[in-house]
Amino acid sequence: MGKGTDKLYITHSEWASEDAYSASAGSGVTKSNSTSNAPFKRLPFNFCAVSLQPFNHPVCSPEGTIFDITHILPWLKKHGTNPVTAAPLKSADLIELHFAKNDDGEMVDPVTFKVFTDNTHLVALKNTGNVFAYDTIDRLNIKTKNWRDLVSEEDFSRKDIITLQDPQNVESRNLSAFKYLQEGADTATPEQQRERNDPSRNVNTSALGNGASLLKPTAKKQAPDINPDALASNKDSISRTLSAISSSKPQQKPSLSFTPTTATNPTPSSTQAHALHTTGRAAASLTSTGLTPHTTADLATLSQETYLLHPRRVRAPGYVLLTLTIPSPSSTVQKSLTLELAPEFAPQACYNFLSLARSGYYSATTFHRNIPSFMIQGGDPTGTGRGGTSSFANGKTFSDELDGPLKFDKRGVLAMANKGKNTNTSQFFITYRPCLHLARKHTIFGRVVMEEEESTATLAALEKVETDSKSGKPVKEIKLTEARVLVDPFEAFLREEQEGKMREEEKKKGGRGEDEKVTWTGKRVRGDGSIEGKDGEGAGVGRYLKSAEGQETKGTVAMEEWEGGAEEQPKLKKLKAGGGGFGNFDSW
Repeated sequence: MGKGTDKLYITHSEWASEDAYSASAGSGVTKSNSTSNAPFKRLPFNFCAVSLQPFNHPVCSPEGTIFDITHILPWLKKHGTNPVTAAPLKSADLIELHFAKNDDGEMVDPVTFKVFTDNTHLVALKNTGNVFAYDTIDRLNIKTKNWRDLVSEEDFSRKDIITLQDPQNVESRNLSAFKYLQEGADTATPEQQRERNDPSRNVNTSALGNGASLLKPTAKKQAPDINPDALASNKDSISRTLSAISSSKPQQKPSLSFTPTTATNPTPSSTQAHALHTTGRAAASLTSTGLTPHTTADLATLSQETYLLHPRRVRAPGYVLLTLTIPSPSSTVQKSLTLELAPEFAPQACYNFLSLARSGYYSATTFHRNIPSFMIQGGDPTGTGRGGTSSFANGKTFSDELDGPLKFDKRGVLAMANKGKNTNTSQFFITYRPCLHLARKHTIFGRVVMEEEESTATLAALEKVETDSKSGKPVKEIKLTEARVLVDPFEAFLREEQEGKMREEEKKKGGRGEDEKVTWTGKRVRGDGSIEGKDGEGAGVGRYLKSAEGQETKGTVAMEEWEGGAEEQPKLKKLKAGGGGFGNFDSW
């Protein structure tokens, strides 16, 4: 069966050779047949369709063709068409793309961290520009009907999904099908064209010797053909387009690059404290080949909101003053209502209420529901009871906070209104009586300061306002003129922590106190610089010996006084100097 052999099989080299075994199957086609069709060359997903080089600032057309902004803008300025399909294309139609990258600089899916390859089905969202693997969008968005961006949490529709690369449709990135390549159009930018026309760049002048000077007049003659203003205007148009694309987005896109957390990172401040759990990167990289290996179990870093909104962290109460315009039979009356907030048990609700009040969100709003002997509800800018957003990112809802001793057991309880479980936004209500049936259904985050006579009178006046018996809406508007923050416990908490941190730093910089300064021998140094034990006052073992000698002397004197005095010692006679010999040397 083999070629020129008695082998019963065909080797790989024989099967893949030019004179293949068969003329119609596998690689056994003739050279004439193999050259009849154009060769297939696929453009990698991370390459610009104009420059055919890796892109740095990716954008895409509405059809999903990826370009680099620095190469597609000169083409659009000159031709105004899509270079791949020859269809009309404007710079305003370009969509800026955001690729997530891992620690190795590889483009990955921002949710699953799978590395993108030329065989990955890639899609982008038109309104955000974030790039995902289609499998992620299909499992987490389409099948679950969760039409929110998994990174920025912005709403999108099925029409906003743009296919950038489909492994089942390889013809979409076939270079032989690109119109500008078929027509042989020049895609060089003005700067590249200038480099091509510059003879000094195309000739090795170092090998010409004295003849290199002949090229200088030629370069001077060709210099006027290059238009530097056009190049400058091209750069300006690029910057303007980039700024226009970024400004058209509702908000700044979050950074999708993931940097490793190491022990060399600076110590976080009080607003970025360490959590009790780790980042999980060590475990994730151990079980996944899509993540960069991490060998250290670093503690996760908490954001300011996560740190502050931990239950029982901020214990001091907060106070807000509401200025109300209440209708009366003859006219309207302005009254005030003082609210006391309890961040110890409902930190999210208190933080949300304080943030909205400080930003003026509640100013000029109305109370859309007022039921005597039950409650009064407000906080909706639309005045319909169906609107309102929270102060958190994108106005998203926040969860209920039902743990704690606060109950609906009295008049004047302040709580959050919701549309169900974990749907709190900006609406709140104040009770007129105990409402035990609302227990564990609404978050209680404060109360009316009933100790103030004005607040008590205001709450009574609100209850007496005439309302519609069916809808509960006041016949005349009850307007919340202003919500003024009197005491913000979160700011006070951060200020105290910052002051405590500064005191610790000053203590570290100051070194030992006056009482702690000692010499290398262990003797204490006084404030005036003198050393203890230097003037006869012992320090260390010697001072105990001296004190013992003093006690012994005192005891001897006391005994002598008791016994009638001590006997006088006989005086020694002085020997006269002189005489023969050396003497007895006593005088020495």
